Amino acid sequence: MKCMLSNLNLNKRLALIAVVIGFIGLFAGSPYKGNTVKMDTKELSLIVQNEVDHVSVDELADWIIKEKSDYRLIDLRNEKDFGEYHIPNAENVTLPQLENYNITRSEKIILYSDGGIHSAQGWMLLKAKDFKGVYMLTGGLDEWKTKVLFPIFPENGTAEEKTAFEKKKEISKFFGGSPITGQQETGTNVTPKMEMPKIESPGGVNPAPTTGKKKKEGC
Repeated sequence: MKCMLSNLNLNKRLALIAVVIGFIGLFAGSPYKGNTVKMDTKELSLIVQNEVDHVSVDELADWIIKEKSDYRLIDLRNEKDFGEYHIPNAENVTLPQLENYNITRSEKIILYSDGGIHSAQGWMLLKAKDFKGVYMLTGGLDEWKTKVLFPIFPENGTAEEKTAFEKKKEISKFFGGSPITGQQETGTNVTPKMEMPKIESPGGVNPAPTTGKKKKEGC
């Protein structure tokens, strides 16, 4: 396990820690009494290293813009926080509700919370119940804010960075965000003064209702 951790970059290590903490929180002291699952640390580290259990915020933004509907996006936060803002098309399902929520093992399910702990717990719960297509949104809503809603063009950015930022600006505006220019990038925290966009129809995409299933694509 120690050797495998040394081969992971910082983000992958943090993701693995989130999964392990989620595992401990879910099965060692959670509302789901009586659940048992066997998953060794080697398997956990390989899953994180290969990033097969993650969807990036950039990927998700692209899916929403293209109106893909072959996935279920689950927001694990409480109803109040969900009502204040949520990613378009998300369904609000708290952890205690997830076990009995109307989802099937054949669906592609993307879980997110503010950061990564709750989504890791949800991931472990569904994996324990043999759900195959379960993914966590990398960085959760925090990363959605910093990379999609409020991208920053650092001072003295290069020509390549400027070109990339122009694309990010269009995506940000699509979701009702506010690109930030002429500032130094100071980390992952969103500037407190930034106002969250209204959740009604950002970019022309309507959030899905909190119950029911979306129309599937393909077979």
